[in-house]
Amino acid sequence: MSTSTRAKRMARHYARNRKPTSLNLVSLMDIFTILVFFLLVNSAEVQTLEPPKALTLPESVALEKPRDTVVVMVTTEQVLVQGSPVVSVADVDAADGVIITPLKVALKAQTDRALVRAAAADLSAREITILGDRDVPYRVLKKVMATCTDADYGQLSLAVLQKEEAMAATAAGA
Repeated sequence: MSTSTRAKRMARHYARNRKPTSLNLVSLMDIFTILVFFLLVNSAEVQTLEPPKALTLPESVALEKPRDTVVVMVTTEQVLVQGSPVVSVADVDAADGVIITPLKVALKAQTDRALVRAAAADLSAREITILGDRDVPYRVLKKVMATCTDADYGQLSLAVLQKEEAMAATAAGA
């Protein structure tokens, strides 16, 4: 039996469209490589000190980024060292002296950590960052700072949020 011209044409068309397709992986790999390099380069600009949602930091025009140090958080209810609660703010405010004993003990325990081990010989090289809520009274922050100094930390830094106007002004001036 002979096939018709139409059947032959349909068979050719079917055979032409049924060829296996191939995917060019070289260009796809190039795109992923560029994406990986982009993410690696831009990951260094990420802020390393993220305040918790319960903490409202004051704003400042400071341009220097925070370094990786021992972190003391002063919320409206508690004082925390590296995320662990140490003492309540009410107890700190009610205390007579300027040195907070539980905080000093917790900070002395941090001197064995890797962050401070490099600065063990030099007292002025030990750094600590204090995240104080905007609503915490200054007398409480003063006691926390005095305790940090008494616990052999030479460099105190207060964490703040960078004001948007200052960032826009520096970008416009540059």
